[in-house]
Amino acid sequence: MDFLKNYPLPFGETEVAQKVIEAKALAKDMFTADSLKTAFSIIDLTSLNATDQVKKGRELAEKVNKFPARYAGIPDVAAICVYPPLVKTIATYLKIKTVGLAAVAAGFPSSQTFIEVKTAECHQTAFSGATDIDIVISLGTWLSGDYETVFNEIKACNEAIGHSHLKVILETGALKTVEDIWNASIVAMEAGAEFIKTSTGKHDPAATPEAAYIMCQAIKAYHEKTGRKVGLKPAGGIVTSKDAILYLSIVKMVLGDDWLNKKRMRLGASRLANNLVSDIIKLETGRDEAVAYF
Repeated sequence: MDFLKNYPLPFGETEVAQKVIEAKALAKDMFTADSLKTAFSIIDLTSLNATDQVKKGRELAEKVNKFPARYAGIPDVAAICVYPPLVKTIATYLKIKTVGLAAVAAGFPSSQTFIEVKTAECHQTAFSGATDIDIVISLGTWLSGDYETVFNEIKACNEAIGHSHLKVILETGALKTVEDIWNASIVAMEAGAEFIKTSTGKHDPAATPEAAYIMCQAIKAYHEKTGRKVGLKPAGGIVTSKDAILYLSIVKMVLGDDWLNKKRMRLGASRLANNLVSDIIKLETGRDEAVAYF
């Protein structure tokens, strides 16, 4: 991949560790109701269980529909994220048109299938109504050093989804070096990713602040080189409000406030939404309220 020569890795593990420490200090100052509302507004509200039934899609859509009336002053989530069979149901019942409909595809979560299957699933999922498509890079192919095939597969999936938005999952927990995460970020963006995403949530470790920092720096380098703004989606294991604000602080530190919105940043989470609502209520009213809405 000749274009990787244009993106030399500018730091190592020591700097990454130091910058995460700095981000944690910044996060303490950012722990406000307004920041928590920003975090809530960029959530991809996620349900990716093998046991999910079609009715789960209707339940999620109806909860999102009713949320503004129940919690006035808290913004809507960015999107609902599910497996492809639930997409049509959510598209039917979701009434808030500013909320997107995301779906995983292309052999999620392992990506261990044929490219023809991946592109077909991507196309059908987009056709069913998904505005965002989340795919995983072929880790086995990547770890064998065949970056070109990974690039070509991402590009083919991007072409298959038409006007839907492509999020590319790097599964950073399986990428053991700073250089691997950096290169995977660049390859995904060069292949057309509109977001790069840390994890599926099915591999341990999932999202880490160190991976997010490396990815943010790659996004910055890519933007400086091309002018195109690619988004970041940390996902997997993001449960508490403090977790969410740490990732916002990393994005703010590296990329600036222009990335702190749903067009440039998402948080993939299932349990986070309730915790954010609870903490927003506490900060604004002083009232402890255990929220179990979603």
